Amino acid sequence: MRAGFALGADDGCIADARHHAIAFLDRAHAHHRLPVPARARDLTQLVVSELVTNARKYAPGPVLMELRLTAHAVEVVVWDSDPTVPVARAGDPGRIGQHGLEIVKAVTEDLFIEQEPVGKRITARIALADALSDSAT
Repeated sequence: MRAGFALGADDGCIADARHHAIAFLDRAHAHHRLPVPARARDLTQLVVSELVTNARKYAPGPVLMELRLTAHAVEVVVWDSDPTVPVARAGDPGRIGQHGLEIVKAVTEDLFIEQEPVGKRITARIALADALSDSAT
């Protein structure tokens, strides 16, 4: 199952992206009986929020988001127009902000960043099995 979204140009698009993600997961459960553990729902919202926030903050122009759900994972794909590949910074307890990519890397199974002819595409994969085992403990 998959769905794509063109996000608005204002900061409200970050909340819109989270709402799209939850609605997508709800549809997957209601229409396809795909189980999505609460932890996976929470992590999906967090990853969507961090990736869309970064796209809005650092890239001019539109932001596109695609959500994919398989039997094993939720994938969050965010495209923006800036070709610069982000790099997670070294840990620094004194740094305020700029922890988004570190957070995404910490909560996802895989993170792929691909330069496109225009911009870049970031794909974060959230494993459903880990979320199932975490919610069972």
